[in-house]
Amino acid sequence: MNDYLQQLGYNSDLLTQEEKDFLDQNGYLNLGKVLSDDQVAAILKRIDELLVEEGEMAGKELFDSPYIRHPKEAGADRLADLVNKGQIFDQFYKTPRVLAAVSHVLGTNIQLSSLNYRAAKPGDGLQKLHVDWGETIDEGDYKVCNSIWLLDDFTKSNGATRIVPGTHLSSDLPQDVLEDQMAPHVDELLIEAPAGTVVIFNSHTWHGGTKNTTDKPRRSIHSYFCRRDQPQQVDQSRYIKDETRTRIGKAAEYLLNV
Repeated sequence: MNDYLQQLGYNSDLLTQEEKDFLDQNGYLNLGKVLSDDQVAAILKRIDELLVEEGEMAGKELFDSPYIRHPKEAGADRLADLVNKGQIFDQFYKTPRVLAAVSHVLGTNIQLSSLNYRAAKPGDGLQKLHVDWGETIDEGDYKVCNSIWLLDDFTKSNGATRIVPGTHLSSDLPQDVLEDQMAPHVDELLIEAPAGTVVIFNSHTWHGGTKNTTDKPRRSIHSYFCRRDQPQQVDQSRYIKDETRTRIGKAAEYLLNV
């Protein structure tokens, strides 16, 4: 797998030792502003087109999956299978620094699990504190790792993602120990950062969306990875198009496991 990752520009030295240590200890890492304002604008233009094209069927590829543990979210707009919906989305799973961070959590034997859009609607978007794995694991035996690509500034008022640092090191699941998973946690922090920022988080770390109290959606894309011995959230081989294969190349095909 290292050969394929290296073809995509991966190198473990793309993260500093300080960044690796922070990710290990806290379960998340802010990679800074990866997308320019012009790139964000172009992505949002394509997103708006897809939302109109797909209408009520938007996100169906995700919620048809047998591995999704929750129903379609009423408080958020969704799109799924962005791998097949334009070259503009290729960067979300091929960016070398993202691959370096994900591989630091999971090892280099990784695959893309899903590539989805989520927008917390005005007045909604609050999620339970949760993890993206349904059972406890041995410390360090991580199965899944996510990246959040901010398409709007994330703020306290517009539903920024909350995370409880260090909880990936615990054997506790939030549903087993919290009286109210919706309630604020004493140790939680908000991911507040400008549009274009990418935040990596070990998906065994407790996290969730907060309520968007503004009059505009709070938009992001989630590039979600898992180890290759685990099922993908969206079966990439089921949906892959010939034109996508031709565009992305053999290394990316391997990363998608198609």
